[in-house]
Amino acid sequence: MKIGVLTGGGDCPGLNPAIRGVVLQAIHFGWETVGFNEGWRGLIQGLTEPLDIHKVEGLMSKGGTMLGSSRTNPYKEEGGVDKVLKNIREFGLDAVVAMGGEDTLGVANKLYSEHQVNIVGVPKTMDNDLSATDYTFGFDTAVNLAVNALEVLRDTGKSHRRIMVLEVMGRHAGWVALYTAIAGEADWVLLPEDEEVDIDKMLEHLEKVYKRRRTATVVVSEGATIPGAHLKKEELDEFGHMILKRREVGRQVVDIIEKKMKVEARVGVIGHMQRGGPPTIFDRILGVRAGVKAVDLIKEKQFGKMVALKGTEVLGVDIKDAVGKLKTVTKEWSDLALGLFK
Repeated sequence: MKIGVLTGGGDCPGLNPAIRGVVLQAIHFGWETVGFNEGWRGLIQGLTEPLDIHKVEGLMSKGGTMLGSSRTNPYKEEGGVDKVLKNIREFGLDAVVAMGGEDTLGVANKLYSEHQVNIVGVPKTMDNDLSATDYTFGFDTAVNLAVNALEVLRDTGKSHRRIMVLEVMGRHAGWVALYTAIAGEADWVLLPEDEEVDIDKMLEHLEKVYKRRRTATVVVSEGATIPGAHLKKEELDEFGHMILKRREVGRQVVDIIEKKMKVEARVGVIGHMQRGGPPTIFDRILGVRAGVKAVDLIKEKQFGKMVALKGTEVLGVDIKDAVGKLKTVTKEWSDLALGLFK
């Protein structure tokens, strides 16, 4: 057997352990593994490198992905799908392991359903927004980094009697912002799931907190919509998502706070620092387990499946169930956070 492996979309901690898990389990079965560089672009252009035990030694502690990544969508490239199918044949692949989020796995699902490609998905996203799995690797590390950033901001906020705003990643799902706010004892959180952000309610609460301790902290997800705020026109990526690099939601929140409360405020944008660095132990273990399970699914000919974490068990679920609908923050979780803001 010969397996191809690719990592698509945004990088995140846990990808290298997952690659290691695939390679080592393939070796256990006596199979060959080849890596495709830069996500789906690698399968379109035939960008490969062999993966053996020497390539994956020392990977557990490394952030990012040794294979490289991109947001290339074969369905948006002229002849992209045909080139993918051609290279699968020419490289003699018996199966493909696609590691990624909703976009990468959405492509995997279409290749399986439309062309019967022997494919297995491994979920990775720091946003934790894939359905059919309790957690995705990358999320735990991202939240740990964000909580640390929030605590650092709180120190300077106390020193200068300021309100500090931390903007974190999260386009459509606010799990990172929510967990950061709860674990980091923030005083408010703004999420993409909020249909109408209640700015007046936030300001009323911050007034109370600021009066009590002369500082306060707010966590805002980059995908949150601030009423009345001017949004710059953005370009879209190949999957139709708005690129948020200049949206400056945190800056908008700071401007509102300073204007309405007459208090100094500052914003910290953690941005891509959430994506890198050594994965937490949780993400290392989940990543390597996911990689091993992907190869097990191939051995069992369970194609069109994605590795999922259910409780403490790692199992296979249909990819279509994972990408059909984003897992977003529910009212139960939002209410939990609101109840902690005192």
